[in-house]
Amino acid sequence: MINFADKVIAFNKKLRISTPLPPGISSMNPFKNKMAIKASTQFYQKFYSDNNERYFIAGINPGRFGAGITGIPFTDTKRLQSHCGISFTAIETHEPSSVFVYEVIDAFGGPEKFYSRFYINSICPLGFTVKTAKGKEINYNYYDNPELTISVYPFIVSTLRKQIALGLETSICFCLGTGKNFSFFQALNNKYGFFEKIIPLEHPRYVMQYKSNSKYIFIEKYQNSFKTIDCSHKIIYSNNSARHS
Repeated sequence: MINFADKVIAFNKKLRISTPLPPGISSMNPFKNKMAIKASTQFYQKFYSDNNERYFIAGINPGRFGAGITGIPFTDTKRLQSHCGISFTAIETHEPSSVFVYEVIDAFGGPEKFYSRFYINSICPLGFTVKTAKGKEINYNYYDNPELTISVYPFIVSTLRKQIALGLETSICFCLGTGKNFSFFQALNNKYGFFEKIIPLEHPRYVMQYKSNSKYIFIEKYQNSFKTIDCSHKIIYSNNSARHS
C-alpha cells in the first residue's frame, strides 16, 4: 500500500520548473543530486511511513544550505545527523533557520512526534539563486521579483494541489513569514480555497537574524499556535528543556 512517505518521495523526484525564468535568476533543484535523493528518501521513510493526515507548514522556497543540499525543508546536514539520525557525509552545512526549526521540534516533543503531525515544505518547493556583483551566489525568494512571481505562479498552484493530495489536513495550515509570504499565500488561498484558515508565524530566518536573543518567545508562540490543530492534544513546553536542546 502506498503511504505518505512514498507519495512525498515521488512528488520530489518529479519536481521541475519548465517555464523560463527572468535573466540572472537560476532555479535550485536538490533532487537532481543523488545525495539529496538518498537523504530525503531515508528521512521520509523514517518519519512518514504511514497514512496519517498532517498539517502543512509552508515556508517560502528552499535555501542553499538546508533543503538545497539535503532535500528536506529547514533541515541542514548538521540537524539531519544530530536530530534525525541520518548520515550525510558529502558536505557539512549550517543553516540558522534549521537551528530554530529543530528547537521548535524539540519543544514539541522531538522529530518523531512532530513529523507524525506536520509536513513542512514551501509555497514554492524549488528554490532560486542570483549572483551578486562580486559573483557570490545568494538565495532568492519567489516574491523578490514580480517577473519571477508571474513565471512560477502556475508551478506554485500546481505543486500546492499536489502537496495537499499527499494527505494534508486542510482545516488549518501554518505560513512561515508574516509579511510578503503570508500576503501572497493568503491571496492565493482566497482565490483557490486550499485551506480554511492560514496562521502566520514569524519566519525562522527573521527570528534568528533579528530576534535571536528572544527566540524562546517565538518558540513558545509556535507551540501555542500548534494547539489550534487539536484542543485535546496536549503540548508540553519547557523553556529550560528547549534552552538546552
